[in-house]
Amino acid sequence: MQYEASTPEEYIEMIPEDRKGPISKLREVILKNLPEGFEEGITYKMIGYYVPHSIYPSGYHCDPKLPLPFMSIASQKNFIGVYHMGVYSNKELYDWFVEEYGKRCKYKLDMGKSCVRLKRIDDIPYELIGELASKVTVEEWISWYEKSIKR
Repeated sequence: MQYEASTPEEYIEMIPEDRKGPISKLREVILKNLPEGFEEGITYKMIGYYVPHSIYPSGYHCDPKLPLPFMSIASQKNFIGVYHMGVYSNKELYDWFVEEYGKRCKYKLDMGKSCVRLKRIDDIPYELIGELASKVTVEEWISWYEKSIKR
C-alpha cells in the first residue's frame, strides 16, 4: 500500500487503525536508537531514515536528488515492513539479526533482501528493531554504501 503523505505524522494518520499503534511504536523505537546524523522523513512513500544531503551531498546513486536511504517502515497490504539497507549490505549484521530474531520471536522470520515482513502485530520485536537501528553509524553506512556501488 502506498500513501501520499508528506510527513511521518500524516502517514500514520492515513494507515489502517490497527497499524497506527505498531507503526508509531516502531517509529518511536527507531528515533530513540538511531545514531546521530540520520534524518527522518517520507521517502519512497514510507517513513524513511536517511543520510541528508548536508552530510552526503552526492545523494542516492539511483537518483542523486534523493538523500541516501538507510531504513524505512511501512504499512503494506498484508504486513508491516521494516526495511534496513545495512542488513542487505553487511553479512555480519544480517547474520546477527537473523540469529537474534530467532531467539526473541515466537514465529519464523519472513525476510527479503532488506525487508523484514512483520505479519503478526502481536509479535513485533520492538527492542530488536531498536538495536538494529543503533548498530550502524552514518559514517559506517556511507562507507558500506560506497563500497557496494563501486564494485
